[in-house]
Amino acid sequence: MLHRSGISHLLLDIEGTTCPVSFVADTLFPYAATHLEGFLRQHRHNAEVAPLIAATQQAWSDDEAPEALTLRDRFTPAGGEVVGGVEAENSVDGVRAVSAYLQLLIAHDRKLTALKDLQGLIWKAGYAEGALMAPLFADVAPALQRWQAQGLVLGVYSSGSVGAQQLLYGHSENGDLRHLFSHWFDTRTGPKQDTGSYSTIAAAMGTEPAQVLFISDALAECSAAARSGMAVLFSDRPSNPQRDPGPFERISDYTHLQIA
Repeated sequence: MLHRSGISHLLLDIEGTTCPVSFVADTLFPYAATHLEGFLRQHRHNAEVAPLIAATQQAWSDDEAPEALTLRDRFTPAGGEVVGGVEAENSVDGVRAVSAYLQLLIAHDRKLTALKDLQGLIWKAGYAEGALMAPLFADVAPALQRWQAQGLVLGVYSSGSVGAQQLLYGHSENGDLRHLFSHWFDTRTGPKQDTGSYSTIAAAMGTEPAQVLFISDALAECSAAARSGMAVLFSDRPSNPQRDPGPFERISDYTHLQIA
């Protein structure tokens, strides 16, 4: 049994912490990639989607990575401008180009806020249609309910957008769990490997870092949170790619965690 005292807030990662890595890697990401171009074609005039296409265009224009330059050449007619670079939201060909760039980012695991937001919108449609349902580890939902009943304040900090986080917890196999959380944070708050991000989160939660317990499967994130003064546990779940907890105590089942 793990015992922790002096804790009033819990901050939880998602992937590899409350939800299997396989759901994100093998279900969510492929689903978004498969539906990306069709979604952009159908919704390119939508007020929510058009700015994301424009942001992607700008990111591609500024991207000097070799693979981005090669792709730009592919979509640039002789003597002309890149197809994805001019009013792509009004052009089927432009959407094809923007989609190709987004697929490149996915293939190289490169982060772009516009891509995260688009993935979230695609997942929203998938959840609404019943095509997606989020599995959580068996101990998670009872623990969340127990912690909230204790009066602990719960928050989420994930690299996925806040919208994607709320979709996952809103369409879990245990039902809608969003009401159990008081705070939601994504990388707009700051990088998850940056100590300052955790100080910012503690302030946003209205408490001191020492009163926050952070749980994550990423050693770099645990280290950054610990440097901010937060208490930390390393999430060691089956099939997690990273199993070395470093200097941190590991947890694999929340029924073994007792918070006084």
